[in-house]
Amino acid sequence: MQRLEPWHGHCQLTFQRSGDHTRHQGGCSAPFKMLRAEKGENGRCELPLLHTAGGLVGGDQLSIELTLEPNSRGLVTSVAAQKIYGSVGRSQLEPRGRWACQHVRCHLDKQSDLEWLPQELVVFADGLYEQHFMVQLHADASFLGTEIVRLGRTASGESLQQGQWRSNLSIQRCNKNNGRPEDWELVDRIELGGDAVNDLHGLNGKPVFGSLVWAAPMNLEESRISNLLSDVRSDREGLSGTMSCSALHQGLVARYVGTSSRDARFWFSRIWARTRALRKLQAPRIPRVWPLQEAPLQR
Repeated sequence: MQRLEPWHGHCQLTFQRSGDHTRHQGGCSAPFKMLRAEKGENGRCELPLLHTAGGLVGGDQLSIELTLEPNSRGLVTSVAAQKIYGSVGRSQLEPRGRWACQHVRCHLDKQSDLEWLPQELVVFADGLYEQHFMVQLHADASFLGTEIVRLGRTASGESLQQGQWRSNLSIQRCNKNNGRPEDWELVDRIELGGDAVNDLHGLNGKPVFGSLVWAAPMNLEESRISNLLSDVRSDREGLSGTMSCSALHQGLVARYVGTSSRDARFWFSRIWARTRALRKLQAPRIPRVWPLQEAPLQR
């Protein structure tokens, strides 16, 4: 039976250091559901979030707020790919469709570490989706985030048609003395739909787009960031698609454009491992809710 009213789901979580590991507190409202958290490497709390509605329709609103207290480490992922159903032309009352939106706010205190690693997002034909993602972090905190988007169910010959995907990401450093937001690490606004999907200077007809951003917890000297970028580029070996990366003031950003969400995930997983190694942390373990047949960290 079709839903008559849109969802307005909320999830508010706090990660706290307790001894040699991190715990989480908080709760969610439907359609969110938290699954059992696991103890990850370096005392990290690994938390899978489940969206129980099976996908988003026009008008759905989701909000997630994450707070990481000093010295805490968290990894947040999703249990399955998120689906955005078609909205344009589906209603006589609103023929232009309605946007499904997700708002994510993250606050990272001193020496905290957040890895945001959701699974793929699939925008069906004529789907409308917008995400606002804001990160405020201390000068010595670390944030790693990924996003992989498939525009249309291409396996069945479907394209995005009149659909659109928008992303607004902002990362702001806080003053190390008073904790107030101060310097912008990144402001990244992207809109994909219409001509941008097929244009030579857009996706050039490729249905998969991905971004990885790492805001590092320390200043990276020119030689270290140069070596990191060189290693990240070498990690593209054996993968299809157009992959590029560049340095931020304190970190890096990587982009993927191609036909394979699997290859985007593999490349980003290798970069994820690089960021761990650079901080002398244990190599990452693939979350148990990710596809079991894949081994993205293996060559």
